Amino acid sequence: MLPNDLFASLVVVLEWFSVAVFAITGALVASRKQMDIFGFVLLGTVTGIGGGTVRDVMLGDLPVFWVKDQSYLIVCSVVATFIYFTAHIPQSRYRLLLWLDAVGLALVAVIGAERGLAANAGPVVAITMGVITAAFGGIIRDVLGGESPLILRREIYVTAAMAGAALFVALMETGAPRAGAMAAAFSVAFVIRGLAIRYEWSLPPYKPRAGRTPEDIARLGRDEKP
Repeated sequence: MLPNDLFASLVVVLEWFSVAVFAITGALVASRKQMDIFGFVLLGTVTGIGGGTVRDVMLGDLPVFWVKDQSYLIVCSVVATFIYFTAHIPQSRYRLLLWLDAVGLALVAVIGAERGLAANAGPVVAITMGVITAAFGGIIRDVLGGESPLILRREIYVTAAMAGAALFVALMETGAPRAGAMAAAFSVAFVIRGLAIRYEWSLPPYKPRAGRTPEDIARLGRDEKP
């Protein structure tokens, strides 16, 4: 079992990595939209810090994490600038975007849930914080980039984040080692999202049903008469 100080350091390292990964996805969207370097930095930054910002505000953890440590902003800017000069290298930027987003989603879903538990929130709130942290950065990225948000498509996205966050909270409630719980929860979230990308899984959409015709309404009225 990891000591508390070492575990806290591990969480910080994972948060740094997740911010950088999401910043890359934001910059890749900027490349698809052929933005200038400032557009890259903007999308990279808001994607990298967006979900964590919403999480901290909702938990009352103020000032938010990137105000406490402004180097998060620097990392987002550096990463986005690097992508500006290298985005042409991968053959499919959209495919790379999806897989990097899957890594970021799995990481921050677990980190968000851990932050919720650390703030003494209940299990349901902690799971919700995991989902919010995982989803909101991508929502901001896609809206600003003029893309249809992944969360609003039929793809399995929130489900993967919820599964990872829920598993982490459940394992912590049973007294499992925190590092092991994080590893297991990350793996579950990433595998679910990865399989959804690979096999194009999606949840069944709502299917509208035909409304009642005037004849049906009239017939019902006759049937209800004594």
